[in-house]
Amino acid sequence: MAFVEFENVDKVYEMGEVRIQALNGVSFTIEKGEICVIVGASGAGKTTLLNILGGMDSLTAGSVRLDGELISGCGRRQLTEYRRHDVGFVFQFYNLIPNLTALENVEIAAQLCRKPLDPATVLAQVGLAERANNFPAQLSGGEQQRVAIARALAKNPKLLLCDEPTGALDYVTGKAILSLLQETARETGMTVVIITHNSALTGMADRVIALKSGAIDYVRTNDSPQSVAEIEW
Repeated sequence: MAFVEFENVDKVYEMGEVRIQALNGVSFTIEKGEICVIVGASGAGKTTLLNILGGMDSLTAGSVRLDGELISGCGRRQLTEYRRHDVGFVFQFYNLIPNLTALENVEIAAQLCRKPLDPATVLAQVGLAERANNFPAQLSGGEQQRVAIARALAKNPKLLLCDEPTGALDYVTGKAILSLLQETARETGMTVVIITHNSALTGMADRVIALKSGAIDYVRTNDSPQSVAEIEW
């Protein structure tokens, strides 16, 4: 059994008489410890897929499992527990709490879950030990994204979901963030899913899932993933 299993997933949004098929018969698997890059143009269904996997949206048909558990069959309370304990989220925009320091932003996430990692240690691991007492407004975009990653990692989640994590960053900073994600996955064995419109990033992945118009275009595995340092775009 794969760590992540999507089976014939449909998602239809209905707005009055208008029906929008965001996902259409999507099936794939992801193995534990893999870096999976989900790529596709804007409107391909990437964020919808990530929201369903993260328990933030429901599906219309099909099933989703994580680590053998049927996520798509969970009720609202169960999904809250799932998001709290099993999933870490990193978004394009950092969503930090502005009146808390970097360390406090990480600590507040650690307080919500069962087996958190030490917030100060995680912040040091992402290279921000000396910025622990700074507020978000005092940090660069790349530093804020590192805080967001530390916040997600401090939960010690089974799965790390990253929605365009470099979309608001410049090229050099974006590469540094992707390198951090790649190193984290390799060192901890955490399963990492990154969605992006940038096909160049597929080189860093163990598994690539391409979406087109809400359906799977192709799935492929990389026997020799590239270091982010080797990737150019």
